[in-house]
Amino acid sequence: MTENLEILKEEIAARLQAGADMTRKDLFDVKMEYLGKTGKISALSKGMRDVPAEERPALGKRINEVRVWAEETFAAKEEELKKKELAAKYSAERVDVTMPADFSGTGTQHPISIVKKEIIECFAGMGFEIYEGPEIEKDYYNFQALNIPADHPARDMQDTFFITEELLLRSQTSSGQIRVMENKKPPIKVLSPGRVYRSDSDATHSPMFHQMEGLVVDKGITLCDLKGILDVFAKKMFTSETKTRLRPSYFPFTEPSVEVDLSCHNCGGKGCRICKGTGWIEILGAGMVNRRVLENCGVDPDVYTGFAFGMGLERIAMIKFGINDMRYLFENDVRLLKQFRD
Repeated sequence: MTENLEILKEEIAARLQAGADMTRKDLFDVKMEYLGKTGKISALSKGMRDVPAEERPALGKRINEVRVWAEETFAAKEEELKKKELAAKYSAERVDVTMPADFSGTGTQHPISIVKKEIIECFAGMGFEIYEGPEIEKDYYNFQALNIPADHPARDMQDTFFITEELLLRSQTSSGQIRVMENKKPPIKVLSPGRVYRSDSDATHSPMFHQMEGLVVDKGITLCDLKGILDVFAKKMFTSETKTRLRPSYFPFTEPSVEVDLSCHNCGGKGCRICKGTGWIEILGAGMVNRRVLENCGVDPDVYTGFAFGMGLERIAMIKFGINDMRYLFENDVRLLKQFRD
């Protein structure tokens, strides 16, 4: 039996020395082969019942000594393998700090965000407050209070996303103007930016886009005041030579209503590809607030008058930056966006 113990020690030492490529899993398998419940050293302990009683104490002590030696030997080998694996990991993950760093591109503002910021700064400088209404709106605020009843043809033009009979994704930020007039007495000067939704999609339309609407209500407000404010806006937003032109139009919530054109900033009004040879570019709709809209909001139309205007931020961005397809603004193409880096 004692001879078998010496043989086992030699076997273990030989197995560990020969395992140059041994992993910790391999070491565990070898350890179980000798120290497991059915291992070779455990088998010797079970064979003690066949040894004479007077020899059992000495043999048991010797078996325990070999067991302790084996456990310590396997533990030392495991620690050696741990250090070896850690060194290999450090070597693989080593970073050469003297190598040039990879360039990481910096972000920039989206062209729509740039335009939105510039417009807000322009009108804030003229005393306008900013109001952002809810995107999920009631039919009353989006249509009825704006003089667009249920049977009005203008509803068909909106291509609205209805959620329920009473709730919808707002098709215009004009609903915010109603909320302001309901909760604030004139004088009112408010700018209402935000996302709006319509079921339309092509090179010049998107099912989701951004609007910026303005509202002024006070005593003695006229169309001349509207023209003056838009003149200031056009010169600040584009060039100091930009001119505005009002053309008669129709909107149910303004009367009279106008379409506002800007002289083409590219050709100075002479005619080019951008303005399609006319010298003018349509940019927004506006007009004097309809008496019915004022009455719906509890504002006396015999005392107060007002004007409103609304523009699409995507259209402003396309004109300002020479973008010919609205869809480019929503594709997140880095080649386009990086051109707007400061």
